[in-house]
Amino acid sequence: MTECVVRMAGGVAELPREEWDACAGTANPFTSWDFLAALERSGSVGTGTGWQPLPMLIDGADGRIAAAAPLYGKTHSQGEYVFDHGWADAWERAGGQYYPKIQLAAPFSPVPGPRLLLRDPALAPALIAGIETLVERNDLSSAHATFVETAQVPLFEAAGWLIREDSQFHWINRGYGDFDDFLASLSSAKRKNIRKERARAVEGLEIVHLTGGDIGEAHWDAFWHFYQDTGSRKWGRPYLTRDFFSMLGESMADRVLLMLAMRNDRPIAGALNLIGEDALYGRYWGCVEDVPNLHFELCYYQAIDVAIARGLARVEAGAQGGHKLARGYGPEPTYSAHFLPNASFRRAVADFLTAERAGVQNDRIWLAERAPFRKQG
Repeated sequence: MTECVVRMAGGVAELPREEWDACAGTANPFTSWDFLAALERSGSVGTGTGWQPLPMLIDGADGRIAAAAPLYGKTHSQGEYVFDHGWADAWERAGGQYYPKIQLAAPFSPVPGPRLLLRDPALAPALIAGIETLVERNDLSSAHATFVETAQVPLFEAAGWLIREDSQFHWINRGYGDFDDFLASLSSAKRKNIRKERARAVEGLEIVHLTGGDIGEAHWDAFWHFYQDTGSRKWGRPYLTRDFFSMLGESMADRVLLMLAMRNDRPIAGALNLIGEDALYGRYWGCVEDVPNLHFELCYYQAIDVAIARGLARVEAGAQGGHKLARGYGPEPTYSAHFLPNASFRRAVADFLTAERAGVQNDRIWLAERAPFRKQG
């Protein structure tokens, strides 16, 4: 491995946008400069949040960034969606200090994607080694790369990181011409149920899709209320600030799809999606009026409509949610990678992960067998 100079920056926002995105690519919006910088500039990450930006960089021979990692110093385990609270408790009961730790992630986004951003793929081992050195020199407990895209898992495995497996529910586009074409692939009972759900959900409502310049501050104000309601129930307090949504609209409007349910020209519910090159990513939802099945309509069925119309390969509708299975979203593996320098702690976690992996894989098989699609043959 060629010797490389690894450096750190105080945030993504202070780095050249074009250089960062040359490493991040364009497929996944959550590792883009615009998204990560908006988190910093809006105060959603940074001082007082427990997410301290520490991007790691390697410059190429041309003086431009050739490899980057969106690192964060974490003083808690919130907003990660890969749960290590039990590890933290065990380490601290043994007399250790689990926090701060290093997180390699797109904050608040349980979305598989690249975690090593590589204009020069040969720099992957050096970037991983740089993260390990950061942990060891600062006597930190661990580093965690969450929601690592499948193609990059072997890079972490080769470096000796522990791999954790989980599942998410994704909708896969099998070349459907429209929503009815998709329904035709389901069992008769499921088709009927979905048609009933959709009709009931939109009764008396208008569903509007907004993107680009069509999204204004009034729309973000409405969505902020929805987001606050959901956030206060799920997390105690919302992770994202109101300014983040305005900044998202300013810098990424063409990659934002905001779906609103309107009653008499007043928005009563909304779902926020980001548009990737081959996927629609459902991120946040909320409402101020309880309408049966409206969550399914805005977050799942409308997303399928959009994916088919845009020719996208899949819909990723976020973490958890077994109720997605009956709506055509199947279990897909997700991965995280973990660096634990303490040998005994590593052995204990490795044993845990071996047992956990078997359960996760068995659950995925069990779920796949109960998918709503028509049986072949």
